[in-house]
Amino acid sequence: MHQPPLPLTKDLVLIGGGHTHALVLRKWGMMPLPGARVTVINPGPTAPYSGMLPGFVAGHYDREALDIDLVKLSRFAGARVILGAAKHIDLSRREIHVAGRPPIAFDIASVDVGITSDMPRLPGFSEFATPAKPLGPFASRWHGILRGSDPVRVAVIGGGVAGVELVLAMAHALKQLNRLQAAHLIDSGKILTAIGTKAQAKLGQALAEYGVTVLEDTKIEAVTAAGISMAGDQDLPCDFITGTAGARAYEWVAQTGLECEYGFICTDKELRSSDPAVFAAGDCAQFVPDPRPKAGVYAVRQAPILYHNLRSALSGKKLYSYKPQNDYLKLISMGRKSALGERFGTTMAGPLVWRLKDQIDQSFMQKFKELPKMELPNVPQPHAEGVMEALGDKPACGGCGSKLGRGVLKNSLETLPAPVRSDVVSLPGDDAALLAIGSTTQVISTDHLRALTADPVIMARIAAHHALGDIWAMGAKPQAATVTAILPRLSSTLQERSMAEIMKSAQAVFSDAGAEIIGGHSSTGDELVLGFTVTGLVDHAPVTLSGARPGDVIILTKPIGSGTIMAAEMAMDADGANVAEALTQMMQSQGKASAILARAHAMTDVTGFGLAGHLLGICEASGVGAKVALGRVPVMNGALKLAEAGTRSSLFAQNREIAPYLPSGPGEDLLFDPQTAGGLLAAIPKETSEDTLEQLKNAGYRAEIIGAFQGGPASLTLEG
Repeated sequence: MHQPPLPLTKDLVLIGGGHTHALVLRKWGMMPLPGARVTVINPGPTAPYSGMLPGFVAGHYDREALDIDLVKLSRFAGARVILGAAKHIDLSRREIHVAGRPPIAFDIASVDVGITSDMPRLPGFSEFATPAKPLGPFASRWHGILRGSDPVRVAVIGGGVAGVELVLAMAHALKQLNRLQAAHLIDSGKILTAIGTKAQAKLGQALAEYGVTVLEDTKIEAVTAAGISMAGDQDLPCDFITGTAGARAYEWVAQTGLECEYGFICTDKELRSSDPAVFAAGDCAQFVPDPRPKAGVYAVRQAPILYHNLRSALSGKKLYSYKPQNDYLKLISMGRKSALGERFGTTMAGPLVWRLKDQIDQSFMQKFKELPKMELPNVPQPHAEGVMEALGDKPACGGCGSKLGRGVLKNSLETLPAPVRSDVVSLPGDDAALLAIGSTTQVISTDHLRALTADPVIMARIAAHHALGDIWAMGAKPQAATVTAILPRLSSTLQERSMAEIMKSAQAVFSDAGAEIIGGHSSTGDELVLGFTVTGLVDHAPVTLSGARPGDVIILTKPIGSGTIMAAEMAMDADGANVAEALTQMMQSQGKASAILARAHAMTDVTGFGLAGHLLGICEASGVGAKVALGRVPVMNGALKLAEAGTRSSLFAQNREIAPYLPSGPGEDLLFDPQTAGGLLAAIPKETSEDTLEQLKNAGYRAEIIGAFQGGPASLTLEG
């Protein structure tokens, strides 16, 4: 007998993607707690590993080597990932606030957001310098410096271990290019006070070998476009300025009501804060029973204890105590592939220490690169013929990849009789129908999606835009919507939380489109499914599939590739940044594009049948052919690379049967990639096409002219 999935009853929210939380997620993926729903909140799709930052700056690692892909890790852990920065924790309401979305409710929460820098408070720093964190902007600016050809003067503010590593790495990279003009390390006190005298001497020798000028007991007045202004009217000309000094807690943490020390969350021996529902780990926490320096090694050692205690707090079990080690091996990069190690007063340095550090760093990062892949369900024996063929060789994709093929739908719909009511017009091939209400023409359509992401907020936004696409494609203005929501098995509390997120998010989309949600229907099932029935009003002749003319140009308002990217995401093969960008594209409103294209000769939205299928729909309805310039078709970042690696959506094979005569290849196959909330595809008179394209681009769309319609028959041809 089929065993239904266990209901989800508790919400665990991890705030921040620090090292401790990353390891907790990995452990959770290997052994989740049944009934717990996990959410991860982080500003971006990746979490950088700071231990390898000096190696990247020096040129020993590429940029990708530093990133933990939180999107991929969350998929492995069965968690939803929310890309945004936490701004507040409401302890009384048990909610976490993230800008631009409804509050996230929790039963148990954990905070691992790291620390930030006081550097931006230094006059001029934000305008003329680049902090070492966040890594993204820093890496981009440093890459720009290395691509130049002029001599470079660099300065690092902050003489701790991090500052020394950074200035040595910069000096090494620039010396390799014969472009180092000057390097300065500046501190308001003495440098390297956290390590012993032998280690200080070794690093001092390395600074001297690289020609780094050390300025101690130096007060900086401001950072300017020309460099650094210091007390006594001294100026230090610089081309690249960064800083590691003034590490501090995020200000919002101290405003949560949790007990804090110097802005850091105070925790007990079980890593729990003053509120028993909130844990904290890593640099943002102050371990009160036995305070320790802010160092990544402690964050890593806290992970097994935090993992156990979060599970125990959710299930009413006993918590473990965390006992930090008395000392740890400090490994400090020294520019070239050489490093210094110090522990219990013993110091060693050289290439062998670098190899040890590199091995430890690479081993840590490898934990997040080698994650078990999603497996197909076991098929019981015996089973009816055709089960394996119907199941396929990959999990069914969410979104449009979960829908029926164009041929199946077309054949089944052809069995229906034509409407007999005079006030109902069903247009062959069009997704929306026309209703005549007096002198008013109303457009009506319905659409729904299986969840392609675990976040109900993102799914609600995408599903709403997806359903609105049929209305916008006919040049209509959205009017009203009803909701169909199928929730997975949840406790009543989690049902209420999920529905609140869904309804608030959907309402925001429809309100922005000028429409109202007027009701709907809800039920439970095995997974989240969201859909909307939408009406719109049109005050001119509606734009249908049947008006394209030979000579019209073909305009597409969004890039394609979402089906391929989301198929890869389900298999944990997609880059998290590309997944995040694809989701953002799916949530882009087509309302402005519809208004710009309102006088198109023909129009549709690109969804489950792919660009080729929907373009052929226009050709068949209009009696024309179409020639597409493959190189002009906009493609989502990462999609072509995945297609070249053989990734295909589960609906691809059926879509490909639409035009078997077209050549096969990664770029060609993307034309058959099913899209979720895809762009508008329009036939525009050639004489107005360039102006229309400019308007679309000015409105924020990645629109392109991808080809032209020509005389029949209804078929597609491709050119390079």
